[in-house]
Amino acid sequence: MDATPAIERALERALSFATVGDKPPLLCRAVEHAIFAGGARVRPRLCMAVADACGNPYPEAAMAAGTAIEMLHAASLVHDDLPCFDDSDLRRGKPSVHIAYGEPLAVLAGDALIVMAFETLARECAVTPHRLAPLISTIARAVGMPNGIVAGQAWESEPEICVDEYHRTKTASLFVGATAAGAIAADSDPQPWMEVGRQLGAAYQVADDLRDLAASAKEIGKPCGQDASNNQPNMVDELGVPACLAKLQEYVTNAVEAVPDVPGSDGLRNLIHGEVKRMMPRKLIQSAA
Repeated sequence: MDATPAIERALERALSFATVGDKPPLLCRAVEHAIFAGGARVRPRLCMAVADACGNPYPEAAMAAGTAIEMLHAASLVHDDLPCFDDSDLRRGKPSVHIAYGEPLAVLAGDALIVMAFETLARECAVTPHRLAPLISTIARAVGMPNGIVAGQAWESEPEICVDEYHRTKTASLFVGATAAGAIAADSDPQPWMEVGRQLGAAYQVADDLRDLAASAKEIGKPCGQDASNNQPNMVDELGVPACLAKLQEYVTNAVEAVPDVPGSDGLRNLIHGEVKRMMPRKLIQSAA
């Protein structure tokens, strides 16, 4: 079953708590713009799929974790688009938050989303308090320092970028957090699931680099060629398209093989294959066909 409608409802619920009274109005609109600008909700769906594969005895905790992860992802995109970083005018085919509402409100919207994420965890896990501490720790680790997306963003400011660290922290870390959180929410051991997140995150990074080169702005909803414009590492530049396609297939195979053998594992494997197909630029799919 597709968890997307339930995830959308959970995000709407989280937003309703933060924007009650519609004050201050522009910040409320900016936060809403950041959350509901589109997106496939890959990370919360991954979190829910792992929880479902593990039996999902605490669905409230799993949904809270997925919702928090999506809000943290949205916050990272708002900040990533700012002029001081990628200076992107578009996100998911719509004006980025700083274009629509200005830089000060974009910074505040990203900050608000980070706070909302952990507030959501605390509120929605009230009936499963034994899950709260490990979920907070796991999700915070995926977004903070030294191994989360904050550290990943910071690599762009270093005189020399450690590419492996950059990709692992900026992209793969939140996938690891999503798989681990899904297992924790279901009261299962997160360790076997973390490798699924690592491999899928690596696949996503390769696919993103391919999209930056071979897709169109209309297809991916943001400007292409951003890595070259911002002097950021791109695996296609280093390895070439054929080698990157081989790497992508390798990571996908590894992710599928890393899925523990549990009753609901087939659904998760299908999700992985479907997501990778969705991420591939149409031009490369057509040429491969």
